[in-house]
Amino acid sequence: MNLFFPSPGRILRKGPAVSADLRAEIIKAEGVTKRFGELIAVDRVDYLLHESEVAGIIGSNGAGKTTFFNLLTGYYPPDEGAIRYKGQDVTRKTPQERVALGMMRTFQLTSTFDNLSVMDNLVLSFFRAHKKSSLLDLLLNTCKRHRKDEKIVAILETFNLQDVADRQVKNLSLGEKRRLEIAMAILAEPKVLLLDEPLAGLADSEIKGVLDVLRRHVGTQTILIVEHKISQVEDFLQRLTVMHDGRIIADGGYEECLRHPEVRRSYWQIDASADGNGDGCKREAHEDE
Repeated sequence: MNLFFPSPGRILRKGPAVSADLRAEIIKAEGVTKRFGELIAVDRVDYLLHESEVAGIIGSNGAGKTTFFNLLTGYYPPDEGAIRYKGQDVTRKTPQERVALGMMRTFQLTSTFDNLSVMDNLVLSFFRAHKKSSLLDLLLNTCKRHRKDEKIVAILETFNLQDVADRQVKNLSLGEKRRLEIAMAILAEPKVLLLDEPLAGLADSEIKGVLDVLRRHVGTQTILIVEHKISQVEDFLQRLTVMHDGRIIADGGYEECLRHPEVRRSYWQIDASADGNGDGCKREAHEDE
């Protein structure tokens, strides 16, 4: 994979960096900008995500990563630029329209039906996506006849939810809820799974559980993660993008990005010239912001 580092302070005006990746383009942002009054949250950003790629976006608070994520998923309209999904212009499409095309997003706060069981949540998610039943129809149905559907049984096993299948979601741990939310998203069989801080608030053992199930989809699922706890996803991501002041300052391999002087200065707040080769940076600095 070619590594792309814009010059420090440079505004990205051209198209995404030429990549040696021969996989099909699935999401492409071209010159995307978002302003909130006088604040430029995302500044003419170009970004390219390939099919079956596992990529992550990091940045300190205010870097623009969450705003950019909201632009990709349709929750904000860009003020400038375009967003394409599999070559189709989706710049003005709603989040629901993007879901219908195959873009599925999870949120930092789990979006589940807390008064229903884990099993019923999975059934509702699957049949809303594939059977086009109304939510009312499904809620009035006990869902019992759907519980043995092979895809639902398989997802329970994949996400290690068998033991809590009949438990109400409100009684789950945060880690179990997170696994359930991701399982519900994957049941819809999206082309792209967009994860908004999936590890937020989780204990180390819960983080391991979430990453273990996500790893099973590497190579078959396109995954894009916005995450603060980058040390936890070090061996999971195939590609890392670092944002600062609304711009991409590095994009490429994990270690290469973190060693880049501009990332060290802007993200880690380390003077690269002060310690020579740039090794040994303190990764805890922004872990939990």
